[in-house]
Amino acid sequence: MKKSVRWLPAVIAPAIVAAAVIAVPAVADAAAAPPAKSAEQVLALIAKSADAHYSGTVRQSSSLGLPQLPATGAGSGSADAAVLDLLTASHTVRVFADGPGKQRLQVLDSLAERDVVRNGAEVWGYDSKQNEATHLTLPSKSAKADLGSTTPGDLATKLVEAIDPSTRIAVDKSASVAGRPAYRLTLTPKSAGTLVADVTLSVDASTGLPLKVVVDAKGQKDPAFSVGFTSIDFSAPAARTFEFTPSKGAKVTTESTPEPSAHSSTEAMPRPTVTGTGWDSIVELPSAGSVPAPDPSQTALLDELTTAVDGGRALQTSLVSVLLTSDGRVLAGAVPVSALVTAAAQ
Repeated sequence: MKKSVRWLPAVIAPAIVAAAVIAVPAVADAAAAPPAKSAEQVLALIAKSADAHYSGTVRQSSSLGLPQLPATGAGSGSADAAVLDLLTASHTVRVFADGPGKQRLQVLDSLAERDVVRNGAEVWGYDSKQNEATHLTLPSKSAKADLGSTTPGDLATKLVEAIDPSTRIAVDKSASVAGRPAYRLTLTPKSAGTLVADVTLSVDASTGLPLKVVVDAKGQKDPAFSVGFTSIDFSAPAARTFEFTPSKGAKVTTESTPEPSAHSSTEAMPRPTVTGTGWDSIVELPSAGSVPAPDPSQTALLDELTTAVDGGRALQTSLVSVLLTSDGRVLAGAVPVSALVTAAAQ
């Protein structure tokens, strides 16, 4: 089990956000279209929004059944807890973008702020509460930088990229988000074995920018995960918005990402395998071998978030399940824990 603990922040958060992404299936061909746009045309409209410039306020909320983490105590100040905090509480985020190479995200917490700023190849992360900054240099200005799934556009892009034919799709043009007319795409699983009821993407009718993403869980009235603009301005933000200088006295950590090499090896990296198809897919990370024992805060967080099951410990949320096996494997999917236990035993 100690081998599995190190996957906690790396697996749980992406799995939650990707409850629909693990296999979000979508359109084999366009369903019945509204008068103005078909489903395929709306998807094409989303693809053209990568160069959009705008600023706005985003509200993110989660109702995943995860426990609220304590403000103090074991694990409360860890990076794991910071990641999971985004999944157990509501947050307001200020978002600025000027095409794919310039973005700024400001997560506004009570008496604190967390920032991620990208300006070309330079990426900064800052936590005002800890007064700590991280500086990362990308291989090139055009390199992709995963700033998380804090905005509707980030999450919608992942969902669209994961599309395959195991979903029913409906489209209408009755949505309105942040005062903007929008198309609404509803993706509904054909499978009865997934925890996901449906995923709704609200897409700005003029620019194609996704304005809101809502993921609903089966048997739950309130959305399990929702992220959407409450206000938006499509004017280009000022250039200084994407400039960042650490505050006085901040602890600064500098990292670099090497250029990919044809001779680089990834043999030491555990490679995931996928079983099942569509919304029922299960991703498995094999054991990475011997790893250092977790610190007490990680162990406490693991115990609080998971329960003992046959063959390991499991996290069950309304949208996704994660199984940490006793032999060091990690399985995740938008399926019940019982499906993961069965897959692990095979």
